[in-house]
Amino acid sequence: QMQLVESGGGLVQAGGSLRLSCVASGRTVSIVAMGWFRQAPGKEREFITRITWSGGRTYYVDSAKGRFTISRDNAKNTVYLHMNSLKPEDTAVYYCAADLPGALRVWGQGTQVTVSS
Repeated sequence: QMQLVESGGGLVQAGGSLRLSCVASGRTVSIVAMGWFRQAPGKEREFITRITWSGGRTYYVDSAKGRFTISRDNAKNTVYLHMNSLKPEDTAVYYCAADLPGALRVWGQGTQVTVSS
């Protein structure tokens, strides 16, 4: 089994920055890719970004390009989400996800990000 634990969320003013971390434990050798999603109140969970574990190839939703950056540290089994120029509409619970073989996806418990205006 695998577990994901996110951290780094909190309250920040508009225009500020945050770095979220997600540490994977367990069967980390099986990781194909890791990514970040978010869910705002009353909305569906949406994809933000993804990084492949071996090659480090990244993918972003258009709204995240230029403000959000995903990175990974394979030795620490950790993926990061660097968020800059935060806006109130970025307020959401941010979830880390790990993609495993067989289209299996493991989710973290989420971390709250609140951006005040």
